Amino acid sequence: MSKPFNVAVIGLGFGAEFLPIYQQHPDANPYAICRRNEAELKKTCEQFGVEKGYTSYDDVLADPEVDFVHINSPIPDHAWMSLKALEAGKHVMCTVPMATNIEDCQKIVEKVKETGLKYMMAETVVYSREFLFIKELYEKGELGKIQHLAASHPQDMDGWPSYWEEMIPMHYATHVVSPCLGLMDSRAEYVSCFGSGQVREDIAKKSGNPFAVESCHIKLKDSDVTAHIWRFLYDVARQYRESFDVYGTKKSFEWTLIENEPHVLHTAKKPEHEIPEKIEVPDFAHLLPESIQRFTQPAEIHDADHLSFIQGGGHGGSHPHMVHEFVSALKEDRDPWPNATKSANWTCVGICAHQSAMKGGEKVQLPAFTLE
Repeated sequence: MSKPFNVAVIGLGFGAEFLPIYQQHPDANPYAICRRNEAELKKTCEQFGVEKGYTSYDDVLADPEVDFVHINSPIPDHAWMSLKALEAGKHVMCTVPMATNIEDCQKIVEKVKETGLKYMMAETVVYSREFLFIKELYEKGELGKIQHLAASHPQDMDGWPSYWEEMIPMHYATHVVSPCLGLMDSRAEYVSCFGSGQVREDIAKKSGNPFAVESCHIKLKDSDVTAHIWRFLYDVARQYRESFDVYGTKKSFEWTLIENEPHVLHTAKKPEHEIPEKIEVPDFAHLLPESIQRFTQPAEIHDADHLSFIQGGGHGGSHPHMVHEFVSALKEDRDPWPNATKSANWTCVGICAHQSAMKGGEKVQLPAFTLE
């Protein structure tokens, strides 16, 4: 039996949610955690029985026992922390987005190629029960030919940490980009995006983004399909939603308009009218090792007050699926899904979309390194 992989979990806001999963995964060991606050660090170590606690990221990377880092730090830290870990010989799983500029995405892709290490962007949506349900329908042929894809992520960020006021909506777009590209395992070739409305002056000044909403069309590479996504962070009245709609020739899936209400599956004319059906999406815990199957359920969420869980519904049961995918990739010595180039493509869609919006909707090609 192979030795479990030692993970160091970096950032313990919602990062602590992964510790019990790593503890129960047959091929992983939550060896270390890293948090700046020493008192909180000690408390978490004791709570979860973690062997090592670090207040310094450099000390984590200097520890030869650490096989990989799982980065859950604030968005501005994702790129430099990922690069530093790869340079130190550590595999990386990092929460979204990969980075907030194309240059950093390219540096990570190049460093992964140079080192041969594994990198995975921990995108929750493509491991949620809803996505896995739609993917299963698609792979069984029940949707028929895909004709169009759409996704939205409206979210009022007032009350969140202040660094969100500096965020451009499309720079945090992977929750809507990933299902549109992930369903058919596609890459984005180019985008066209429009800004709409205006955010208040202080938000516009801090972020450099004047638009209340950014709405983007994505051309899928080597396909006749396009996807439509839209995002906002401030100054629009709308309940939180991470939606994904799929339109096929046989069946179409539409996300509920109101949280906690059923999604809808439409069946093509039989024979004279379309048939809508409200559906209950099943859980997909059966895809996981038995020891971590329970972690797909909201009851296993330990930090129920964290806004990402209150608004995200526990991220659709995705956390154990992401852990299992990355640990399995290490064990099998294969690329995780999404790997570095695919993660870069998904991330750069939003970056290129904002460039397009600032140019009045001008078409912007995705960087070549994200299409390899």
